[in-house]
Amino acid sequence: MNRILLAYDGTGPAIRALETTVELATRFGAFVGVVSVVPVRSVAMGIDPWDDRPVHDGQLREAQDRLRQVGIEPELIEPYGDPAWTIERIAAERNFDTIVIGSRGQGALGRFFAGSVSEHVATHADATVIVTH
Repeated sequence: MNRILLAYDGTGPAIRALETTVELATRFGAFVGVVSVVPVRSVAMGIDPWDDRPVHDGQLREAQDRLRQVGIEPELIEPYGDPAWTIERIAAERNFDTIVIGSRGQGALGRFFAGSVSEHVATHADATVIVTH
């Protein structure tokens, strides 16, 4: 475990993923990248409230602050795109061997309408994927 990509959106599961990343990076001396994807998808009920770039900036700074508390200087990555595909692409292009991502625990109906980013990443990424709940 040399390069860890943390997918972070500030939610409870993402905070648990951040803490898992801290533990792993500290234990293995791994490099950490933090990604917060600004979605460009449209949804049936209007604009996704997380489409605001300043919100993503804040999420990245929050993760950066926590990582710096334990002596880890992360790379911050803020792309636009479909979150699941973008996380997978970033991991592959930048040679991350591990992805840590939180699961919001959506029910079947929520996954049907919105999809599950963590489920998609876990089943499609070439890297090892750790999903926190």
